[in-house]
Amino acid sequence: MEKIILDGNIVAQDIKEKLKGRIEALKNNGIIPCLATILVGDNPSSETYVKMKGNACKKLGIHSIRVHLPEETTTKELLETIKELNEDASVHGILLQHPVPSHIDERMAFEAIDIQKDVDGVTSAGYGQTALGFGNFPSCTPAAIMEIIKYYKISTEGKHAVVVGRSPILGKPVSALLLNENATVTTCHSKTANLPEIIKQADLVVAAVGKPKFIQGSWLKEGAIVLDAGYNKGNIGDVDYETCFTAASAITPVPGGVGPVTIATLLKHTVDSAEKNMF
Repeated sequence: MEKIILDGNIVAQDIKEKLKGRIEALKNNGIIPCLATILVGDNPSSETYVKMKGNACKKLGIHSIRVHLPEETTTKELLETIKELNEDASVHGILLQHPVPSHIDERMAFEAIDIQKDVDGVTSAGYGQTALGFGNFPSCTPAAIMEIIKYYKISTEGKHAVVVGRSPILGKPVSALLLNENATVTTCHSKTANLPEIIKQADLVVAAVGKPKFIQGSWLKEGAIVLDAGYNKGNIGDVDYETCFTAASAITPVPGGVGPVTIATLLKHTVDSAEKNMF
């Protein structure tokens, strides 16, 4: 059985190449695509992610505004910052880096983001539109998974997809996106009984559980396709790569799989939003 490594770097590069002409056209019309990232506190991982996103913007010619708020910022103060960015016509996308400090109402902050600028797909309205099939900006990691599926011409129609994880910005929206592409979707979670038996039925597995090396190769049906959206300490995904590689017909590596495509998708959404401003 031929093994396919689903290389996210190639997919991300393809997305970025296609953005270059669109960004140039926007600039010729006096519009510079702009992404504002908000970081609250000094979480080292979050700081790294924000820096990576800023660097990716810079390489493509997208303007990046970084708003760094202190750890003690209140929910009210954060909402005021979001309101200012909502009202700034030069800002096309707003990303609130999560998690925020525990004393802040994160959901309230997400909901404050203007849906036209919700390029990370974190609002409940954005999720609802995604589920109904007309959302402009699905959550970036689920959208990235769908980009990988599309790039490698993986058919989802009639296939049984098992999503392990039900978070509001990963498990739930990717289940909805797969359902919209005519897959039969089972969404599993920490309370699911007989998880290995359910995964054994899957033609396509999406790992989004947040536990390193959680999904084992022995759980997979021979020839299953594995998309690992996990990213844990030490560059480890949610699947046990070595054993899953043996059983799978196609698999995303970690790092270099879903991650790079997630960032490229965020840039694409920002450009999409800027273009809406042009017309």
